[in-house]
Amino acid sequence: MIILSHELPADWISSITDKYETIMGPSTLESAGLTPELQAALPNANGLLTMLTVRVDETLLSAAPNLKIVSQMAVGVDNIDLAACSARGIPVGHTPGVLTDATADVTLTLLLATSRRVIETAADAREGRWGTWNPTQWLGSDLAGQTLGIVGMGAIGQATARRAKAFGMNIVYHSRSSYPEAEKELSAEKVPFRQLLAQSDFVSLHTPLTAETKHLIDADAFSAMKPSAILINTARGGVVDQDALVNALRNREIRAAGLDVTTPEPLPTYHPLFQMPNCLILPHIGSATERTRRKMAQLGCENLLLGLEGKPLKHQAN
Repeated sequence: MIILSHELPADWISSITDKYETIMGPSTLESAGLTPELQAALPNANGLLTMLTVRVDETLLSAAPNLKIVSQMAVGVDNIDLAACSARGIPVGHTPGVLTDATADVTLTLLLATSRRVIETAADAREGRWGTWNPTQWLGSDLAGQTLGIVGMGAIGQATARRAKAFGMNIVYHSRSSYPEAEKELSAEKVPFRQLLAQSDFVSLHTPLTAETKHLIDADAFSAMKPSAILINTARGGVVDQDALVNALRNREIRAAGLDVTTPEPLPTYHPLFQMPNCLILPHIGSATERTRRKMAQLGCENLLLGLEGKPLKHQAN
């Protein structure tokens, strides 16, 4: 039996539903985790196709003694205890590659919207604050000639850099690995983290959430950034210390922030970040195109089927 943590369109998952008994949760969960019905089915589950809102930990794994494969419909796997899965011989699949372009597009959307104050100015127009032309009103930031600092130069970071280069931006990056081909293609320079913060007009985060990257962008990092800098986060909310971000925006330590990810998700509407006119928050839509989500589901199903058959996965995280 296969458990799907969320309901998905039938044609996205037909490769597993045609072969295996499948039980699915609702498309939208009232809270994180599996529904009681799915939890009750864990003892009989051979495969789990899950989303990032489900914590796959010792508790879940202990309740699923027959589990052979965990397949996640996401790139990041910070919600999964990889060591616990490995100890049980359970491979963990994930879906890199197929959402690269969609996430890079949203990164540029946030970069453009925050740099030109799109949300603020649209609200002013709608609410009657649009008067006669004023040469110093609603001034934003140029992109051409400005420096974009990319933290995490993997596939999404590089795709973002290519888009930014088309706008005439200069690229610096900080990453565990060096990318000489990307450096040549994009005239990008690898620099130390502190130098990136001090040099960049825009800082865009594309690093996975790990013990090392949690709160990587903290009060100390904000103090190192330009007062005119804009922070973009399409990685994971936990990479940023949100309390420090609130203070940085409130005290104008940085100019603005554009977030597609937060902690928690969803972010409560009373959170101080929603009160900041210089903070644009999206509801984690980085991969939210029909084509991308379909490909993610299909790759998740492919990983799951391979795991059930004891074969190497297309993409394995552990």
